[in-house]
Amino acid sequence: MGETIIFLCLPILNESENIPHLLSYLENQTYPHFSLIACVNQEEKWWNLEDKQDQCVDNQKTIQILNTQTSFPIHIIDKSSKGMAWIGKQGGVGWARKLAMDFAADQGHEQDLIVSIDADTEYPKTYLESLIALFKSKPNSVGLSNPYYHRLTDKKEADMAILRYEIYMRNYAINMLLIDNPYQFTALGSAIATTVQTYKRVGGLAPKKSGEDFYFLQKLRKFGTIENWNSVIVYPAARFSSRVVFGTGPAMIKGNRGDWISYPIYPFYQFQKVKTTYNCFSSLYMNDLETPMTEFLQMQLKRETVWDALRANYKSEKQFIKACETLVDGLRIIQFLKQETDPAEELQMEYLKRNFLYFSSFRNDFSNHFTNMAENTNLKELSSMQNIRSLLANFEYYLRQEKAKQ
Repeated sequence: MGETIIFLCLPILNESENIPHLLSYLENQTYPHFSLIACVNQEEKWWNLEDKQDQCVDNQKTIQILNTQTSFPIHIIDKSSKGMAWIGKQGGVGWARKLAMDFAADQGHEQDLIVSIDADTEYPKTYLESLIALFKSKPNSVGLSNPYYHRLTDKKEADMAILRYEIYMRNYAINMLLIDNPYQFTALGSAIATTVQTYKRVGGLAPKKSGEDFYFLQKLRKFGTIENWNSVIVYPAARFSSRVVFGTGPAMIKGNRGDWISYPIYPFYQFQKVKTTYNCFSSLYMNDLETPMTEFLQMQLKRETVWDALRANYKSEKQFIKACETLVDGLRIIQFLKQETDPAEELQMEYLKRNFLYFSSFRNDFSNHFTNMAENTNLKELSSMQNIRSLLANFEYYLRQEKAKQ
């Protein structure tokens, strides 16, 4: 068997400014056996819309840039030129990422890697080499959610928005790691990897207008174990973008208007309700009992009996518990947390302070930092938010690394 090939799968829309930087990052990779699958995409009707001409022209410029690159193999999926762009219900970043990943799956061998990337992300030169080492050392793992750290811009509005969003993401991830929940991954399209074999076995990526990265990772987690730690961190950009319905760009736009309702600081005790529910799964195999999530699940499923159908279909306790974990998945956990958390802005600081004090009890060398941060937390000052982000990131990396040792 030859060297493992890494297929880098890249959706592109209006990215000609970022593409040269990305190509430079890839040219500098220490692992040479890779190819780039780039899906340049837009809607066909944009060619007839005056306000979309800049994007149309930019996509053509991107194709020209890609065609002149000769340092490594590139396959271009052209869904942007006249007569070749999206028509009807297809379209968007989810479809573009899917086409690229499907092409990789068709071309690759079972143990080759499919790696999702974004044009605005900085990839250190050892990133691909680290992926090869990780999947070699973890042959039974089905995927990777790679650690990340958003680059700041020196533009206060953008930096304030991305820091607040990243604080939301890291608070969620840390709490999920602390309760050791199976869905403890962070979904970023720029930081996902799997094997060709696994991609085929799970039925590939489901196209979504946005959030395709989250749903794909959730699908992978229901199939097997996702790795959450890699020593090589990737660095996505912070930018306002409305190209997708939800995600980093739209969150920054809403946050810049002062609207963080969709991205609250979930208090730690709400995650304890999730943990308590998961701890009940074994007992629920034999008997009904009330859990902190029972009422929520009844509303979600539109039925009074949440667990009867699972008992009927799964005849062993192990199968039943796995079915419960599939039912109470990452999406339902987020929906539950949103239902249980008051998103009022005046409460967010209090939630964060309580969480800091809670986090301080888990490791001595973080304890004083979290205690001090609880006394000096401010979500309105850039320097304070930078400090919060840095502390949360380091704690999250520590937790990810500890989980990887288990």
